[in-house]
Amino acid sequence: MRRWTIAIAILFSFHIANSLPAADTKSELLKILDIQKSAWNKQDLLGFMAYYWKSEEFTFQSGANRLRGWNALLERYQKSYSGENWGILDFTDLEVKVLSSDYAYVLGRWNLAIKDTKKEGVFTIIFKRFPEGWRIIHDHSS
Repeated sequence: MRRWTIAIAILFSFHIANSLPAADTKSELLKILDIQKSAWNKQDLLGFMAYYWKSEEFTFQSGANRLRGWNALLERYQKSYSGENWGILDFTDLEVKVLSSDYAYVLGRWNLAIKDTKKEGVFTIIFKRFPEGWRIIHDHSS
C-alpha cells in the first residue's frame, strides 16, 4: 500500500510540475493580447504590432487574401484603419492551446466597433517564443 501511495505522489508531482509552465504561458499570451487591445484602442498601431514577428516570413490570412511580412501587415492596417475607420477593439472567447515550450496558438473572436457599425469575426494566431519573448508568427482572421 505504501508503494502505491508513493507512486501516486510522484505521478501527481510530475503532473503539477508539467502544468505550471503551460499556465504561465497561457497567462503571458493573454497579457499580450490585452496589451495589443489597449494599444489599438489608443490608436497606437506600432504598439499593437509590437508582438507580431518582425520578419518577411510572418504570414497573415483574411478571407481569400494572404500577406507575407510584418511590413505588409502594417501597410494593410494603415490603409484600412485610420481616422474615422479606427474603431474600438475587443477580444472574446479566447482559448489558449500550448503546444510546446516554444509554440502555442490562440483561438478567439475579434469585435471592432466603428462609429455606428460593428465588425466581428474569428481568429487563430500562432505564437513562437523567441529570445526577446513571444511573437505572433501567423494570424488567420476572418
